[in-house]
Amino acid sequence: MAHSTKKLGMMFTAAAWIIGFFLLALLFSKILDQQNNPNQSLATMATGDFREVVLLRNRHGHYVFDGEINRHKVTFLVDTGATVTAIPGGMQQKLGLKAGPATSVSTANGLTTAYFTHLDQLAIGEIELFDVNASIIPGMGVNEILLGMNVLKHFELIQSGNQLTIRQRQ
Repeated sequence: MAHSTKKLGMMFTAAAWIIGFFLLALLFSKILDQQNNPNQSLATMATGDFREVVLLRNRHGHYVFDGEINRHKVTFLVDTGATVTAIPGGMQQKLGLKAGPATSVSTANGLTTAYFTHLDQLAIGEIELFDVNASIIPGMGVNEILLGMNVLKHFELIQSGNQLTIRQRQ
């Protein structure tokens, strides 16, 4: 009897260690995700003259945030070097996008092919734009959508310290 009790105790101890490591992994994963995207829940402030969203820099110095395209939750990376908002090819089907004519584009990784597309809706917090042009880039190896100047030109951008305020005049 003592042998089976000891064996059962060892199994419970092993199970507790495994569960403990699993919970620690989940905790660290959440912490790393928060460090990469500190703007997972955006608050929009509104006055009579404008609406604005304040973004915090991530640990790499980038402005990454959650928003929407065609009512689907996506993650954006603010890219003032991108002329047009660029969407990784792997997200095309999820977002219900149709690839239009092909064009050659110059990226940080060199020349590549992109396909024109159209977004019915794009949201940054409660700030929405409609009828937005974008491009689908099949070889783009990131999970974030690069929010380009074709969208950013509609806003007043104010950078101060580790914050970027995106302001839309009413």
